[in-house]
Amino acid sequence: MLPLLLVSMDVSVLYFAVPFISRDLRPSSTEQLWMLDIYGFVLAGLLITMGWLGDRIGRRRLLIIGAAAFGGASVVAAYSSGAETLIAARALLGIGGATLMPSTLALIRNMFHDEKQRSTAVGIWTAGTTAGISLGPVLGGFLLNHFWWGSAFLINTPFMVMLLVLGPLLLPESRNPAAGRFDLLGSALSLGAVLPTVWGLKQLAADGPGLLPAVAVAAGLAVGAVFLHRQRTRPEPMIDLSLFRNRGFSGAITVNTVAMFALIGFTLFSMQYLQSVLGLDPLEGALWCLIPSAAVGVAAPTATVLVRRASRSRLICAAFLLAAAGYMTMAVLRPDTPLWVALTGAGVAAVGVVTAVTLVSDLFLGTVPPERAGSASALLETGQEFGGALGMAVLGSIGAAVYRRDVVDRMPAGLPPGTLHTVRETLGGAAATADRLPARTGAAVLHGAREAFCSGLHAAALGAAVLLVVAGVFAAVLLRRAPTAPTAPTPPMPSDSGLPAVSPESAPASS
Repeated sequence: MLPLLLVSMDVSVLYFAVPFISRDLRPSSTEQLWMLDIYGFVLAGLLITMGWLGDRIGRRRLLIIGAAAFGGASVVAAYSSGAETLIAARALLGIGGATLMPSTLALIRNMFHDEKQRSTAVGIWTAGTTAGISLGPVLGGFLLNHFWWGSAFLINTPFMVMLLVLGPLLLPESRNPAAGRFDLLGSALSLGAVLPTVWGLKQLAADGPGLLPAVAVAAGLAVGAVFLHRQRTRPEPMIDLSLFRNRGFSGAITVNTVAMFALIGFTLFSMQYLQSVLGLDPLEGALWCLIPSAAVGVAAPTATVLVRRASRSRLICAAFLLAAAGYMTMAVLRPDTPLWVALTGAGVAAVGVVTAVTLVSDLFLGTVPPERAGSASALLETGQEFGGALGMAVLGSIGAAVYRRDVVDRMPAGLPPGTLHTVRETLGGAAATADRLPARTGAAVLHGAREAFCSGLHAAALGAAVLLVVAGVFAAVLLRRAPTAPTAPTPPMPSDSGLPAVSPESAPASS
């Protein structure tokens, strides 16, 4: 839980610190973008490599190495004296994060061989991830109100020190004895496939259609095809492609990717609505968002209890339909809608998606042989990265297109030359323009821009709802009676801590 909370918090904590960092380090606009994005890019690109590496050298060992790297990079980031140093530190944080995320799921797969215990552990795992993402903005806002911006990074260090002490004492080691030699070319190909694809999708989401992002996505997909061919022909592949023949395995990755498409793709609309339409400051918006997050934290463990009494595929379908209902609620928001309506819609959508993700993650682990847990978990999380990036690109493009179409018709007559172009770009640009206009005209511009933004939000919410309904039907059909992997005995691994290592056939039920 320690690395899980911190890695998920680190995704969102930096956004509050950007104004303070910009004031002290004075980065260029390009450097500022790389500060924000390099962490996610490196993490996504190295997940497959690090998952396989954990199978080969030991998941606990990789977790400890990653914790040391993450803690050290956090200190470097906190005391960075220039933009280049901070970018490099964020890249190192991404490397550390890539070692931590697949290791946590792989350790769960190898510690809990009883299905009910594993379900409970996965529910707690999902709740921990959600808690980290929710607490990141709140913790970041609190620290930045009382300390300098480096404190947002230093918060990682004491927890990583705890992990370095407790990990060797409490975690059993496990690895795949037949993992084979390190595939340097395969690792480079996986990085070359994921990085340009994720970068291209995020650029399409931020700037709209463009030649360079489209070329990046095409190049990433081409490299991905080469990577898959290499995995198919190597005697010791990084990814066992035969796992995809199990419809539970392939279906779980597909459903999980769709869930992240809807959840992450719509998050930007939710935050913009709270801040730019309702006028909440960032910390106030983050605090209000803790209310639906509390419901989400309860939903994940509850899902693992429900699955013992009902069909998993039907529960996943019901969870997606619940999430679709939440997005339909978001599709009625206006600038004068009460805050509780937005929080209710966002909470229902998040509860539905997180419930589905919990059930799918548990199903996924049940289809994975223990010796392949690291590389398989990395595939699941890589799918999440792709789903989130694709959701931001597609839903963001839909919302932006509707906003640009509607905002023109809602503007008052007689605007100064060039004003309409700025207003059409973003809601933030419209707000800045309104501040420079006479009071009555500025109020009309801001109101029209907010109405147009809500129209774009409605279109994106309806798109997410329709996709989730389709995904629910897909899950009900494809995941019904999905086969699971047999728990094959794994030879005990030597324990670096002096304690006996846990193997499947010797692990007690309470392990």
